[in-house]
Amino acid sequence: MPEKLKSRVALVTGGASGLGKAIAHRMSSDGANVVVTDVQTTLGRAVAAEMGCTFIEQDVSDDARWAEVVQEIEERFGRLDVLVNNAGILGPVDAANPESTRLTDWRRLFAVNVESVFLGCRAAIPAMRQAGGGSIINISSIAAVRATPHALAYGAGKAAVRQLTKSVAQYCAEDRLNIRCNSVHPGFVRTALWDEGAKLVAHQRGISFEEFVSEFREAIPLGDFTLAEDVAAAVTFLASDESRHITGVELIVDGGLVSCDTYRASDGNCGSDRSKSLTRD
Repeated sequence: MPEKLKSRVALVTGGASGLGKAIAHRMSSDGANVVVTDVQTTLGRAVAAEMGCTFIEQDVSDDARWAEVVQEIEERFGRLDVLVNNAGILGPVDAANPESTRLTDWRRLFAVNVESVFLGCRAAIPAMRQAGGGSIINISSIAAVRATPHALAYGAGKAAVRQLTKSVAQYCAEDRLNIRCNSVHPGFVRTALWDEGAKLVAHQRGISFEEFVSEFREAIPLGDFTLAEDVAAAVTFLASDESRHITGVELIVDGGLVSCDTYRASDGNCGSDRSKSLTRD
């Protein structure tokens, strides 16, 4: 495989596990010098060593830490070319609808899932300006474009990331910074985080975890869950020169779920609609 990202320096937040790990692995395979950050220090160091990457401990909701991380990357590699704002949390599923969502949970979700993306973009733009350009990829979700009545804060936060991405993209384009900014919207990916939430919801609904998983699989038009590797491939594309004229877009990687929603809204029939929300009461 050609090294699409040869000599690029890429920062992947939340890279110790799940989607972040898959993205870091794919970028490293495509020739990038990858820096993985995470709050999971032991796991992050082990994963980075396994992939031949660099690990830096980082709480992405810490404003001051962002400046330190970017400075360390510039001192070590001389530049920053790619930022993948991947770190995020699901939040509690026991109280997540418009009546039950706790303000403390709402604020925590927004601090990690939204504010960290803003902080990352703000910290990366000057470094990429200095490097002559770059690519910012913000990991959102199909929750940004679907109703999430039983995952209220999560959906609202991912929608905020979608809008923030477009604003950053236009700002960089207007100033001719040669910095692109796009969002990736995964569908149902069987990560440890997804399984954790699914088990809790299945218990609430009084069904087995296996039944719950089967419901979701049947609802996906292409017939199976999105793989972390599918998302990683989309991210690598947006980080590479192959997407040099793409900015401000939302790249949906979901097996057809969102397109199917649009079709149903036009009175069409696109399979089961039992997957409307991960966290149904």
